[in-house]
Order: sequence, then structure tokens, then C-alpha cells
Amino acid sequence: MLCLVDAFQVRQTPLIRTSLHCLYSTEAQTDTAIDDAKNLVQTNKKNGKLPTKRKMELTWCNADACHETIREKVVGDHNHMELTAPATGQVAYSFVHDTSTSANGEGTSYSPAVLILVKPDDDDLVPVAVEVIEKLLEYGVQILVDSIFREKLIKFDNIDLDSEMIRHFDPKPVPGFGSGKQLLSTFVDDVLTNNSSGESQQHSADLSDADLIVTLGGDGTIMYASHIFSGPVPPILPVAGGSMGFLTPFAREEMLEAILIALGLKEVTDDENNGEGEKDSIDNKNGLKISQRANNNMHIEASSFSGYSDREPLAFGKNNKICISMRMRFDCRIFGSDGSLRARYAVLNEVVIDRGSSPYLASLECFCDDVHLTTVQADGIIFATPTGSTAYSMAAGGSVVHPAVPAIMVTPICPHVLSFRSMVFPDHVVLRCYVPSDARSTACVYFDGKHRTELSRGDSVQIEMSAHPVPTINRADHSADWLSSLKSNFNFNTRVRQKKISTTSVADVHDMK
Repeated sequence: MLCLVDAFQVRQTPLIRTSLHCLYSTEAQTDTAIDDAKNLVQTNKKNGKLPTKRKMELTWCNADACHETIREKVVGDHNHMELTAPATGQVAYSFVHDTSTSANGEGTSYSPAVLILVKPDDDDLVPVAVEVIEKLLEYGVQILVDSIFREKLIKFDNIDLDSEMIRHFDPKPVPGFGSGKQLLSTFVDDVLTNNSSGESQQHSADLSDADLIVTLGGDGTIMYASHIFSGPVPPILPVAGGSMGFLTPFAREEMLEAILIALGLKEVTDDENNGEGEKDSIDNKNGLKISQRANNNMHIEASSFSGYSDREPLAFGKNNKICISMRMRFDCRIFGSDGSLRARYAVLNEVVIDRGSSPYLASLECFCDDVHLTTVQADGIIFATPTGSTAYSMAAGGSVVHPAVPAIMVTPICPHVLSFRSMVFPDHVVLRCYVPSDARSTACVYFDGKHRTELSRGDSVQIEMSAHPVPTINRADHSADWLSSLKSNFNFNTRVRQKKISTTSVADVHDMK
């Protein structure tokens, strides 16, 4: 590094000596170091030795600590930097065979539990869920139901709500999340209070009891599941039963079979994967074919080009592996002007800060890792996850992002300056926006469209990646499901295909020449 004091003085000494002069106290030391370096080079040439570079090491650091195990590595004697693997990939889960034994030497058995969440304002979905519940009970699967759905099951005589296999699921506040008293509540106190009622809570279930969540509804039902599971979330099997169903690749007709495969209670054979007698399956010879059935049972197929890769197409449950999308969430906090924590929420789609009912533009100061990002003067600003990139952010002009991309999208809403465009940040950054003291009015913040909170001058919102994503089960894989939803729900880039140029037209052009 150059010494700035010496760098601005006029010297006849070469630049390399000026730099070395900053490292040594006298000119004699500088001359000696240069002579030693020259002698070392000449000696290595005489002996036929190549100079050895110092070994370089890479570490990955965040705000907490540095880690040595990363995908970037240094190889060779010349410190070449390479990547060992992609940053992300298709995630899949499978069940490990339990070889544990009880005290009497017999193998222990476990009855999996499934939480069924049904869209509350659609009574037509209740009979569909009841039929599946009856079949699951025959397989020894425990059923967890919330209060709203439990009230609807009373009308069905074939469902014994007093059975030990049907348990009442009452969502408890997750410690550290919510606002006000809910933010300060403890899970242990809630459990002790509810269990004091005795027999009525005998078959109750909590957040940690569910092995699988089945949502029968639309995307809003998945967001409800994300809301009640602010911490760790079990795998979610999304079944279409709503209006659009962008995140729901499974049809209600295949709900039972999908649950059994997702729980590892049914294996998928090669015959089933080959699709004999099945429309909606994998054809290993012709490439990947997916049937995406939404609420109107549209039949959409997207075939992959078999010439690009020899990779065998993925199938739901094939080789006992279930592909999932690890949908990133935000861990959002609201701080008061005094630095106190006012609220905390887990967000699946987006955080929106806007001007609310004020006639003035929203005025915000935004930071990225405590480095000033920009001054926002607009109707508002959107912080979206990859899952939320196809929602409000897309309508405001933001990019459409694959759900496996670890990123945070920042999209302004009608900015006053046209150069303020949508930006994409890596998932490790911490974003923070506060209302400055000279703002003309307050602002409002929304978390997944809910929990409206007014931000006074000095209040701030902090947004960072949550440690607990929402794992949703894929029908094929994360790319195939996502692209199929874009085409079937948004008519993504749909237009009439151009006709090829006929040979007659080409001949006429040549004749004209």
C-alpha cells in the first residue's frame, strides 16, 4: 500500500521504491530488501527451482462468525479460485428406517400425525377432507384438526371426534413473535394454563406434533399455515381448492395417495412412474411431463428437451424421495424510536411500507447492513421473498424470481424519482428502514397483508432472512412446478405461435432477387 505522504512528493525514485520506503524506516533497509529479493530470484534460477507462492485461504464471514467450510475454494500453487458446487439445488427428504427397540426387545412403532387445514369459507371442501380422513385412520394416521374445522366435522356421523386418533390442534403463540402481550407470552405458560382444564385437553396437540401439514384451499391457506408456525414448519402438502392455486400443484383427487407417499406409507413403483394408464405421470423416455391441475382442472403439460441432459427426470416419491421447495421467509421486527421491540413477525410473501391514508409521499431512510441504501420518496416500498416475487412485487414492476434463489427483492411503489428501480439483494443482508424526524407524516407497514402497524417518526422496520423456511412438497421438482404455475395461472409469455416460412415463399423471394 502506498504511503500517502510520500506519494504526493516529487521524487526521482521509482514507484516500487516509494512504496517500499513506507514499509522501512531508512533508505538502506529498502536497498537491502530489494537486493535480497534479486539474489533470491537469481539463486532459484541457478538451482532450477520455481518460486513458491504463499498459500491463500478463503473463509465465509457474516455478522456472527467466520466459517471455513464454504463452496468457494483455492486450488493449485497459483491460488486459483473455484466453486465446488452451485449455491442452491433441489432439496428432497426421505425417511430413515427406524431400528430402535423398546425395553422388552420389540421394535417401537410410531403413528404419524397429519394436520389438515381446510379453507374456512368453502363448505364444499369439507366432504373431500372427510373422505380422506376416513382412509387415513384406516392406515393408523393421527389426524389433527383446528377448532373451525372440528365444528364442521360434528355433522358427520362417520367421524368419531372422541377418538384418540383425532386430536384437537389449538395454535399457541410462538415465543418471541407477535405484538404486545403476545410478544411477551411464553409457550410453557400457555400449555400449563390449557392443561389445567383436565380431560378436555387430553387429546390436544401443539405445534411440534404434526409430521405433515395438508392445506386444502388456495395460497391463502398456505400463508395461514406459515403464520401459525412462525418457528420450524413441517413439510406442507398443498392441495388445490381455492381460486387460483399458484402454490398448490396437487389436485384434490390425488390428495389421499399424495399424503401416504409423503409420509412414507406407500412406495412408488417404476410401473407407476412410467405412466401406463395414467395421464398425469412421468414418461422417462420422452422427458419430463407434468400435469398441473388448478381449480378449473386445466391440463397443462411442459416437456423437457431430452437432448440437453442425461439426468433421469424426477417423479413424486420416486426412490422414496420427496422433492420440496424450501421457501425463504423474513424475520421482521418493528422497533420504536427508543429502540424497544414493538412487534415481530415471520413473513412468507412480502413486507410493504407505504404512506397509508396520508396525502403525502412516504418518506423513509433505508439501510443495507448499516450502509445507507437510499432515501425513499414514493407511495411505498416492497420487500419480497422469492415466493412473494409473483405477488404484489410483480404487479409493481419487480422481477419474477425462482423460489430456490436465496434473495431479497426491493421494489418501489410509484417512486418520485424514475431512476429508483427494483433491486435484488443476497439473503444474508439485513435491511432496515426508518421514518426520519423531518417526514411530513407517519407511515404504515403490513406483513403478508396483515398486522397493519403505524410507524411514527423514529420508528424502524428491520428485515432479514428467517432461519425457518416453509418447505412445500413438489409434484415433480421446484422448477417444473414453478414454471407450470406461471403458465397455467398467469399465461406467462403466452401468444399465438408464429407460422414457419413456407418453401414457396422462400422461392418467391429468390425469384424477386
